Amino acid sequence: MNTKAQPTHLQSTQSDAQTSDAHNLAAQTSAPNHAEQARIAVHNASEFATPADVKQWIKAQAQGLGFADCGFLSVHHPLFIEQTEHLKQWLAKGYEGQLQFMHHNHHLRAQPEQLVEGAKTIISVRMDYLTQTPTPRAVTDNAYPNQGIIARYARGRDYHKTMRSRLKQLALKIEAMLPEWQHLNIGSEQDFIFRPFSDSAPIFERPIADAAGLGWTGKHTLLINKQAGSFFVLGELFMSLELPDDEPVKEHCGSCSACIDVCPTQAIIAPYELKASACISYLTIEHDGIIDSKYRRAIGNRIFGCDDCQLICPWNRYANITPVEDFAPRHNLNNSSLLELWQWQEAEFMKKTEGSPLRRTGYVNFLRNIAIGLGNADGSTEIITQLQAKLGVHNAMLDDHIHWAIKEQQEKLENLKP
Repeated sequence: MNTKAQPTHLQSTQSDAQTSDAHNLAAQTSAPNHAEQARIAVHNASEFATPADVKQWIKAQAQGLGFADCGFLSVHHPLFIEQTEHLKQWLAKGYEGQLQFMHHNHHLRAQPEQLVEGAKTIISVRMDYLTQTPTPRAVTDNAYPNQGIIARYARGRDYHKTMRSRLKQLALKIEAMLPEWQHLNIGSEQDFIFRPFSDSAPIFERPIADAAGLGWTGKHTLLINKQAGSFFVLGELFMSLELPDDEPVKEHCGSCSACIDVCPTQAIIAPYELKASACISYLTIEHDGIIDSKYRRAIGNRIFGCDDCQLICPWNRYANITPVEDFAPRHNLNNSSLLELWQWQEAEFMKKTEGSPLRRTGYVNFLRNIAIGLGNADGSTEIITQLQAKLGVHNAMLDDHIHWAIKEQQEKLENLKP
């Protein structure tokens, strides 16, 4: 995930590029007269008079591809050095859990131009992912203790693939326009170099988006947009055009501490400071092996990720529904019972998580998460029976969580007795 990325000069080989090549060939075989050249020059100058006009055109193209917004930032922006130092301080506190990759490639984080040789500008994009508007300022997931809750971004297709594909489409659209911008001194006369990223390299994704004006960093450390809340994912397009930076926006969290107060595991230990190793998203996705028993009741019915700090945020009353079909829930993952998911065999898990973020956690860890959820579900002899059926089937780690869940269920049933 965080290996050193090699500089890439991607060539246009698809139909868009072929159309562009045909256009160029036609231009070469029918050279315009001086009057026509003058008309073209006037046209270019009027439509793209400044680099700001180019940025506006790119933003319009990005929105046409399903991105909610985009911003621009130089690869030489001072934030990269600053954020690298902040990261080192955060790591020194031991908050990263098993995220050992965060100790590596600090030189690439501090000097992102080394990721893509020749890159001058980063286009930061955001993409909304909600398919249903949540109840404002309410964690309604808690009302369904027998349902397996999957973070809303992860119920459909893996967004990383969607993001990179659409960023490449944006790059090809930009490449086709380079002849129109050669009078602007932004590097359009040079070979066009670009590379899309989506959580796929040592990049300060959220700080880039913050500095590029896509929102401000909330106290839960996620980006918040005044018109769209925080239910969106981020991506980056590194490119060789040199365009001016966008300006950051003012933060609007004020004295609100809703996200800090609602966190089930108290992972937001201070405003803008997250202890990743205590975060439910980390525990149910990234953490491999036994989950500390002190977190299990707090995890509740969340089996992959957690949206609590976003659901409670007042700004998410403005959250938008995504136009991107890939986020639509698949295999009823927005409404599946814990027992139903517990029945999945590994082959079924592999089939139903193909092209899905859920694949990341692995089958046994997925069962581990469901076992915790079943322990937190309403008391039921059926749940105990189903838990017992998987004892000794996989490994001691899973058995540990099954035994815990059975004990939790037995206590609930005992408390129900008159």
